[in-house]
Amino acid sequence: MRFGPPVSFARRPDGRHLAYQVVGGGELDLVFLFGFPTNLALLWDNPAVGGFLTKLSSFSRLILCDRLGNGLSDRGPTGHTFEDWMDDVRCVLAAVGSQRAALFGYDFGGRLALLLAATYPDQVSAVVTFGAQPTTLRDQDYPWGATPEEREGLLAPIQAGMLDPAGILTTMAPREATDTSVMRWWRMFFQSAVSPAEAYDELRSLDPVDIRQLLGSVRAPVLVLHRTGDRYADVHASRYMAERLPTARLVELPGDDSFPFYGDQDAVVALIQEFLTGVMPVADSDRVLATVLFTDLVDSTRRAAQLGDRRWHRLLEQHHDAVRRQLGRFRGREIKTTGDGFLATFDGPARAIRAADAIRTELRELGLELRVGLHTGECELLGGDIGGIAVHIAARVLAEAGAGEILCSRTVKDLVAGAGFAFTDRGAHRLKGVPDQWQLYAVEPAERSPVTQP
Repeated sequence: MRFGPPVSFARRPDGRHLAYQVVGGGELDLVFLFGFPTNLALLWDNPAVGGFLTKLSSFSRLILCDRLGNGLSDRGPTGHTFEDWMDDVRCVLAAVGSQRAALFGYDFGGRLALLLAATYPDQVSAVVTFGAQPTTLRDQDYPWGATPEEREGLLAPIQAGMLDPAGILTTMAPREATDTSVMRWWRMFFQSAVSPAEAYDELRSLDPVDIRQLLGSVRAPVLVLHRTGDRYADVHASRYMAERLPTARLVELPGDDSFPFYGDQDAVVALIQEFLTGVMPVADSDRVLATVLFTDLVDSTRRAAQLGDRRWHRLLEQHHDAVRRQLGRFRGREIKTTGDGFLATFDGPARAIRAADAIRTELRELGLELRVGLHTGECELLGGDIGGIAVHIAARVLAEAGAGEILCSRTVKDLVAGAGFAFTDRGAHRLKGVPDQWQLYAVEPAERSPVTQP
């Protein structure tokens, strides 16, 4: 698990407490206003989110908070309104000694940022919105909102405690939703951030707020960002706002992710940094060529049900020990565990193949079957984590692997040519979220290829 910066608490006038974090030491104060419920304790555990926030903090003093009724702030249904939410932000700004700040908000957070800018112009230097809407509900003058029936269709399962977070992620980040590790994180994050009663109360309070008539009162410069394929918030919403904001710049981005930290986050950060500071970000040199290894236990849910919690956890500990033993033997670097799998990197593809085969062999002695995905490419170093397209490709290769299979990209196969490994061609595949077709190969077992020596 990746831990974020320390959490502090601000005291509201009514005595309740707000959790907040401050990251970075730039001269510009930047408040990131989340559109969805948050939990600061788990936020940084997602590499994409943590990497995105780290990039924002590279040119600012980044301020994050859980609003009342969310995450680590005081909980319980609150009847919290947008006016109360504005008070939350101002309370945290006072706690960190900020006199004037830029605001960056997506979804509901964008609406709040514009409302704050119109109401407290002396405290807001600039606004960035991402995938935001000025109102939730549809009418004749605004045909891109939800119908009352659609909103009730969302609220009913929330009120009944039956809302599946997976459906939200599938709509807002369709490619990421296919990654099992991301989905695990999202479920844990969403369900810890807000209870069904809190979620219902919040949407009931925030949904009706309509700021269309206030857009002309926003005097701060505004950067309006929106991905054209967004299935959650129609891009016409941002076009509508940009036309009515006095000093707005609209930038439409390719893609269908509603969250700014998924998709091409580097393009989003570059636009924000240039808008707020006038300076484009310097190219990140924290990149390295590595072979990325993902492992996953096959049929783990069924085995856990068969064995029971105690025996399964004991077996899972043996699995972890075996994987770490072989990573150490073959100079692998453990990045993190993914529940019943691992993410690791190697400085050479041959060592990665040998480690994967050794792990597979040792786990079979424990009665566990494994599948592995391998790809070599340039990775972005994010503190103790990694990111970049090479990581995504390796994860997608894993998703194509069968039980007991070590599957790799052609890049890996070509780099170990002449090393004596045997491969079986698994054909061309379209990997979700990755351009072009990719030729994949299965590594033959150790008895048919020399994969046992470090």
